[in-house]
Amino acid sequence: MPRNLAFRIRGKLEQLAENPYARNPHITKLQNRPGHRLRVGDWRVICEVRGEELIILVLKIAPRGEVYR
Repeated sequence: MPRNLAFRIRGKLEQLAENPYARNPHITKLQNRPGHRLRVGDWRVICEVRGEELIILVLKIAPRGEVYR
């Protein structure tokens, strides 16, 4: 993963951490499995937002075509 992309993903995750329940066009709920998908360019971050303690668990980061395999 390119370094600049890693910084972009980190920034998006920090935004999500500030308010995980705010409307965000780049995050959607996954179908047929728990969790959410965060879109950052052609890459996807599969994550779960857990409860009142605000735990964002990143499960996978991969290019769009590979992340769902």
